[in-house]
Amino acid sequence: IPPKYSVSMVIGYLKGKSAIHIHRKAEGVKKGFIGRHFWSRGYCASTIGLDEEMIRAYVRDQEHLDKQEELDFTQNP
Repeated sequence: IPPKYSVSMVIGYLKGKSAIHIHRKAEGVKKGFIGRHFWSRGYCASTIGLDEEMIRAYVRDQEHLDKQEELDFTQNP
């Protein structure tokens, strides 16, 4: 990633464009993407490198973390 772009901006762009592409291909949606979600909120970035097991654990735990965050939000809006 060129230094003038932040990691979060590039990841956000990639997640947004890929989600639109997936909705178009898999669901046949042509427009009206507002309110549709495909990816979780966070991302993992490493400059020193992570081994495969650490990445798998991160991905595996995302569903649990997303559900917990959603539960916390509904209980304390």
